[in-house]
Amino acid sequence: MFREITLKENAVDAEKTIEIVKKGSHGVLSTMGNDGYPYGVPLNYTYVNGCICFHSAQKGHKLENIDYTKKVSFCVIAKSTVLANKFDTDYESSIAFGEAVIVKDNAEKEEILLSILNKYSPDYIKAGKKYMAKYFDETIVVKIVVEHWTGKMHI
Repeated sequence: MFREITLKENAVDAEKTIEIVKKGSHGVLSTMGNDGYPYGVPLNYTYVNGCICFHSAQKGHKLENIDYTKKVSFCVIAKSTVLANKFDTDYESSIAFGEAVIVKDNAEKEEILLSILNKYSPDYIKAGKKYMAKYFDETIVVKIVVEHWTGKMHI
């Protein structure tokens, strides 16, 4: 069902793939809409309980597409340095394929939002928790239940 990486010598194992996801600062969520067009949007994210998770406003293009089809991919580039003199790039990347699920359980939603807060604003936890509480009901949290990973790096 899922394709193999073409340059197998650049493939990394599952442990390294997840390491790439954990250290990345942003990723690109790719969805498909009912208009037949793909949509890729850069997002902040976190990795919780084997899932890639992100937050969203209550409506918008990505949520409309997720409502159309839950199948998504999520790409993370944790490192990218052009090696101009070698006509190459030193990189680490990962792509996850899975199903996007809107988190309904408030405890799970809070856990994910706290993980995002800890990742992006670790010096502002107290203020972040107040902000999180203020907008909790207005915030949608989505988790990608990963069915397949690929990871690559320049070796």
